[in-house]
Amino acid sequence: MAESKISEIKLVNSKEEYSSDENVEINVQFSVEGGIRDAFNEANWTKAYNNNDVSFKMKYGIKLTSGGFRKKELGRTIDTYRKASIFWTRNPKLVNPMKDRRIWVQVAKNFEPFIRLSEEEVRQELFDFNEKFVFKASDLGKGKHKIGAEAFASWQKHDYTETGNIKNSSNEIEITIN
Repeated sequence: MAESKISEIKLVNSKEEYSSDENVEINVQFSVEGGIRDAFNEANWTKAYNNNDVSFKMKYGIKLTSGGFRKKELGRTIDTYRKASIFWTRNPKLVNPMKDRRIWVQVAKNFEPFIRLSEEEVRQELFDFNEKFVFKASDLGKGKHKIGAEAFASWQKHDYTETGNIKNSSNEIEITIN
């Protein structure tokens, strides 16, 4: 199986300058790419279902940091998971017009279930991340601050994949607190 990795982590902020009484909002966006994403396909779902391997859980975490040598954590660190449940159904509402498909995947993100109709949509739900961090500008203090993010993901062995864990760090963005 090809190696998996976390794509470039993008930090998206709404503006560059904040007053000290405002809240700073930063979105951290990244994707898990490579072997694990490619292996999570319809043929492997069917094989896994037939072998009673019906759930896939990926633990992930994101930490937003500020500072140079001694990094300070910002906002609430995210340490959670996403889960995919593989199931069989004849539900007429889940009709793929292209084929007579019976094995489906439900992805739970923050305990909210999603059922998508195509392989790529399922992969996007499971492997693409966009997490929002909100913290007080006064936590940083006045001046210019560099902010970066670190992300990790891990999963267990299944019919279609081996155990894996990956991590990556972002480039820093700079914000100013007045």
